[in-house]
Amino acid sequence: MEADVIVEVPKGSRNRYEYDQRLGRIRLDRMLFTATGYPGDYGFVPETIAEDGDPIDALLLLGEPTFPGCLVRARVIAVFWVDDKRGPDAKLLCVPAHDPRQQRLQELEDVPMHQIAEIWHFFEIYEALAPDKAAETRGWERKAKAVAALEDARRRYAEQTGATG
Repeated sequence: MEADVIVEVPKGSRNRYEYDQRLGRIRLDRMLFTATGYPGDYGFVPETIAEDGDPIDALLLLGEPTFPGCLVRARVIAVFWVDDKRGPDAKLLCVPAHDPRQQRLQELEDVPMHQIAEIWHFFEIYEALAPDKAAETRGWERKAKAVAALEDARRRYAEQTGATG
């Protein structure tokens, strides 16, 4: 399954940018309190509402980081689950949909195990030193569960906004 992803945070950054829906702009929210950078470009799929009430999150595996606000057509290959104070928080794992260098990445097990472990580690610690933040990692699920999470988020968006389409 493919989806557009709007990048908020480029790979390697410790700055946490967030898209301000009201202004239609990227805003610097905070700098991560841990000494770690994002393991891939991080953003969201527009016109979705995840279980936590925000657009569903996406982590893009790219050869080079892009930039905040960049729109990337992505292929969903897995989902990583985090629970925070607002409930289950799906993180779709994606690659650029039409990049021949990423063609072999179709499913979770196609991603090198060390890279999977790095992503897990990042989500275990990235909010560890932040005041009033806490998250608990639940782990990985394969592509079918990721697609289901994305479809649920699209359905939730349509129901809450009356969008068809």
